[in-house]
Amino acid sequence: MEKDEIELEKGLSLDVVKNISKIKNEPKWMRDFRIKAYEHFEKMNMPNFGPKLDINFNNISYYKRINDKVFNNWESVRCDVKNTFDNIGLISAEKEYLGGVGVQYESEVIYHNMLEEIKNKGIIFTDTDTALKEYPDLFKKYFNTLVDYRENKFTALNGCVWSGGSFIYIPPNTKLDRPLQSYFRINTKDMGQFERTLIIVDDNSELHYIEGCTAPTYTTDSLHAAVVEIFVGKNSKCRYTTIQNWASNIYNIVTKRAIVKENGLMEWIDGNIGSKINMKYPSCILDEEGARGTCISIAMADNNQIQDTGARMIHNAPNTKSNIIAKSIAKNNGNATYRGTVRIKENAFNSIANVKCDTILLDETAKSDTIPKNIVLNNSSTIEHEATVSKVSDEKMFYMKTKGIDEEKAREMIIMGFIDEFRDELPMEYAVELNKLLKNKF
Repeated sequence: MEKDEIELEKGLSLDVVKNISKIKNEPKWMRDFRIKAYEHFEKMNMPNFGPKLDINFNNISYYKRINDKVFNNWESVRCDVKNTFDNIGLISAEKEYLGGVGVQYESEVIYHNMLEEIKNKGIIFTDTDTALKEYPDLFKKYFNTLVDYRENKFTALNGCVWSGGSFIYIPPNTKLDRPLQSYFRINTKDMGQFERTLIIVDDNSELHYIEGCTAPTYTTDSLHAAVVEIFVGKNSKCRYTTIQNWASNIYNIVTKRAIVKENGLMEWIDGNIGSKINMKYPSCILDEEGARGTCISIAMADNNQIQDTGARMIHNAPNTKSNIIAKSIAKNNGNATYRGTVRIKENAFNSIANVKCDTILLDETAKSDTIPKNIVLNNSSTIEHEATVSKVSDEKMFYMKTKGIDEEKAREMIIMGFIDEFRDELPMEYAVELNKLLKNKF
């Protein structure tokens, strides 16, 4: 173990929670918050919906860091760690088209950098631990106000052991020409990662934020349980793009929620390729008149994976609109389930919601379910829901073969056409990467 490296023993206890806060030198209010969250975690049961979660919480490591610094130069990062991110193309992507990058390795952010032109706009982009210390009033105003630690066992878990994540504040009347990105890496066996991301896009502003994640595969299970809170101001827009490619031994259980003010727009672009069991339902609370929310997602369930994904749209105000497009692909005993909620409340007059769920099953062992909850509580609003489940048809395959296309290429073309609506929303570089990831599955 190197000089500044710290790894706490496996298992969750009150002492572990206190030690994390002590290592981070946090203010008393955050230490007290962690303790309350731990007490709730101990009392709460596993979720009563979705796949069975067989997680041994005592076999998880809840905190590990490789050094006590955040570098803004890749040459200062430990060589093996730098090579990991160079191999996945992050370093070249940062140079070519990103406005800023944050990298979390295990429990702590180890690299963070942002272009000067973006800093000069007054934008804050840092890791969440640094934000707690350097912007305490702004941090405390928003932290835990949208996703409360008492909601379920995993929000409580995140509350007591959270570490790392991104903190972004976009001032009023500010637009970025380039995306900001964070990348999360779990590199250790039996590791847990529990970042906390907090994004505030103030009035008349825009942000595109990209999130990526990877991990090597081990024979035992790891856990990723993150919380994301996003605040979209009046006439503002936030796009949050995720390509989740966790290893097949990782439970990925994430709570992501945005609240959208007058004429604001929140867009979730959510790709789910990896993990053992994935439970993720990005949410929008459309809180003021004219607010809009969109979630376009893809889930690939292969080799006994369970992708339990979807979206939640809560219409609180008049003339609000939401749109959910969910694409799923399943094979080799994979299970791709859409689970979503749309609720248009009594005062959300003249609101419109659309839900479209499409699934392709690639063999006889694949499974898919659509579990929607659609509720309209006034007479002037509408919800439209469409769901389809299909196979790669013999007719399509035959037609493409008559055009001289072999079976493997024909299947690939059909599936890539199926996910066009998702790929079209990605920056070119990420669309190319998604193609590579999916082609490896066919």
